[in-house]
Amino acid sequence: VQLVESGGGLVQPGGSLRLSCAASGFTFSRYTMSWHRQAPGQERELVARISRDGARSYYADSVKGRFTISRDNGKSTVYLQMNSLRIEDTAVYSCNANGGLNGLYNYWGQGTQVTVSS
Repeated sequence: VQLVESGGGLVQPGGSLRLSCAASGFTFSRYTMSWHRQAPGQERELVARISRDGARSYYADSVKGRFTISRDNGKSTVYLQMNSLRIEDTAVYSCNANGGLNGLYNYWGQGTQVTVSS
């Protein structure tokens, strides 16, 4: 099983980034996918989550209206479009796959750094 994030980097406040998470080794369409982030000295927090069919999504209040999660089951990839970035969005962003009976299977990517700075 692999989850490989990409698309992180340095961006100015107000800018945009698009993160990608490419999955392999499991049946992607059967898993709920989510993005999480962890800033230095802080706990990891859920940013956004998307259902297996992409029909439903959830966003943390801090990113609602600025971030959009999407998925392409044909490409086994989940995306996070981040607009109007703020300094407080700086963190390591990781994707998560959760599935199986009662969410038994839980996989994490290695993370990608997003730094918002002027």
